[in-house]
Amino acid sequence: MTRGPCIQWGISFTHRSSTTLCRFCLSTVRHTPRRHASTAPSPIESTPVEPCPPSQAPGFSTASQSHRLTYKIRASVLLSRAPLLTRDLTPFEKSYFLYQRRLNERLALPFTRYFYYQEGTPGDVEWKRKIKERMTPARDIGRYSGYGEEAWNDETLVGDRTSEPEEQIQALVRDADDKESRSIAGRGKRDEVVERPKGRVTEADEKGDTRTLNRCLTRTLYLVVKTRERMVNDGEWMLPGCALEAKESLHTAAERIIVQSGGVNMNTWVVGNMPIGHQVFNYPQSKSNRDQAAETMGEKTFYMKARMMAGQANLTNNKLGLEDFQWLVKEEMQKALHPRDFAAVKNILADR
Repeated sequence: MTRGPCIQWGISFTHRSSTTLCRFCLSTVRHTPRRHASTAPSPIESTPVEPCPPSQAPGFSTASQSHRLTYKIRASVLLSRAPLLTRDLTPFEKSYFLYQRRLNERLALPFTRYFYYQEGTPGDVEWKRKIKERMTPARDIGRYSGYGEEAWNDETLVGDRTSEPEEQIQALVRDADDKESRSIAGRGKRDEVVERPKGRVTEADEKGDTRTLNRCLTRTLYLVVKTRERMVNDGEWMLPGCALEAKESLHTAAERIIVQSGGVNMNTWVVGNMPIGHQVFNYPQSKSNRDQAAETMGEKTFYMKARMMAGQANLTNNKLGLEDFQWLVKEEMQKALHPRDFAAVKNILADR
């Protein structure tokens, strides 16, 4: 008894002459054409074939067409700095958050001042003065009382700046820098400095400095570099990248490109081993490589994602021939990069 080659599937069928076959072998036997004994095979006349000269062979008219058609593989790094601040609020969100804080004043229990201030003390006098001015213990919701006949009127009117974050910050600073309250408490002799929060617009934003990371704190910044030699049909600015070395992976190439272009004073993280995008660029005319018997048709660039954690780029001893760099947002990259390069990465750039 013989067994078929696919008996490991555990499904077999019994054929004639007690032979066990699997499903695959059985279907092969059924579809194999059979030749009857009464029909004799027709003889096939063979004619000698003369070899065709290489010059007349179809598809091989020239010697250069016998070369392999290849592409130059390049790796490019999309190095980004994540936003440091949340985005600016919309007018609807500002009004909604102010409404929620005022609604909390209506639902919360009344503030028991005698638990915190003893009657007749300077603290109690200061408390009464502030409550008379703003009508609520909260310092950043404007003049509003959560109790009484007008408690329902907790929405702001058109043009009211109470919901603006800048106005709320000023209200908090004025309350902390109240000289009258300090004189009542007996602290008028010591001049206290009230710390004010930093603005969302930095000095670099005002000066237009694109070489620093301390700009556009609510947006994602991307590193673009400028080469000394301008390539054919390329713009002045490009993403850092170069050709792969022998037996080098894209992840390893991305780490090497970051060090060779921006130096070792950057704490970066290459995200994953797979590229997030690619670009195919065909040369106007192919380049022949006689050593490898191949013709280079163009370049295939694979973009690797990387994050900037700390540090700054330094092009002093770079090995890629770079002379300048910038940290740009998406809209600025559209103006700096070549249209072909930006079209390849525009869908993988963050909108904020």
